[in-house]
Amino acid sequence: MDRDVRLGGSLAETGELARRAEALGFDGLWSSETAHDPFLPLALVAEHTERLTLGTSIAVAFPRSPVTMAHLAWDLQQLSGGRFILGLGTQVKGHLQRRYGVPADALGPRLRDYVQALRAIWTAWRTGEPLDYHGPYYTHTLMPPFFRPAPQDLPHIPVHVAGVQAYVCRLAGELAAGLHIHPFHSERYLRTVMVPAVDEGLRTAGRTRSQISLVGSAMIVTGETAAALDAARNEARRQIAFYASTRNYAVILACHGWEEVGRELTRKSVRGDWDGMAALITDEMLETFTVMGRPDAIPELLRKRYDGLLSRLAAYEPFGTEAPGLPHRALLVAFPR
Repeated sequence: MDRDVRLGGSLAETGELARRAEALGFDGLWSSETAHDPFLPLALVAEHTERLTLGTSIAVAFPRSPVTMAHLAWDLQQLSGGRFILGLGTQVKGHLQRRYGVPADALGPRLRDYVQALRAIWTAWRTGEPLDYHGPYYTHTLMPPFFRPAPQDLPHIPVHVAGVQAYVCRLAGELAAGLHIHPFHSERYLRTVMVPAVDEGLRTAGRTRSQISLVGSAMIVTGETAAALDAARNEARRQIAFYASTRNYAVILACHGWEEVGRELTRKSVRGDWDGMAALITDEMLETFTVMGRPDAIPELLRKRYDGLLSRLAAYEPFGTEAPGLPHRALLVAFPR
């Protein structure tokens, strides 16, 4: 198991945080696309570290053309000396249309075409051959020498995709080097839906499990005192309620027979009833979607849930100026080198 961190803190702190994560023995660092661009911090991570794998978890694919994305990844691979992973996600329809202002049709098939277009662009840059890609959504046939970066003598850039639904899990098995699993997940959903879909994709492509990484982050709920643990539980209820209110994630609730809770969460989210949403998250749901307990119990709970199931694991808590927190330390203890 590779032990990773999710980057927190400000851009000015990124270099020091990356150095600290590497010194503590973590294996990888992921930058996400939420309130900030996910790529710019990774240039600093590459510059301030020597060993850490660095990647996006995730970058939203469709607001950037495949050529734009190809350049970003190519340059970070060069700067890091071959340590970069490009993690891509689709986002949900409402965000694509209303926040990014881009089309939101056929997200799964569009992502398939996007990954294939990326690889065609990189192949043209690597080999010097003409670019001639024709897909159902993307066409790339022009790459004059002036716009073509120099070839790299580095490993091929791994492409990971993020998914919840079975289609993207199968797509990961067919085409990708990794699957990023949403922090809102359960062990049952992983084992009964996501992993079988990945395996189906692997069989379709004639690939083996060793050719794909399953990458996840765990919501770790812990505290040194009873009061701190209660506060962490309350915060986790709010986070789970937020994620579970999204219709795209209803399949995870359905796996446990909690469809009606999901529908009520959606209704309350429309009204902005955030406290009411958190109140719907029962103790059973909290135990299902988090790893919860006193600090000394967390490492064994992490091993029990994820050992042999995932390839890489991070704590959901960002690695920021106060890190390493209890979740980060537990991860290192759970999977020692």
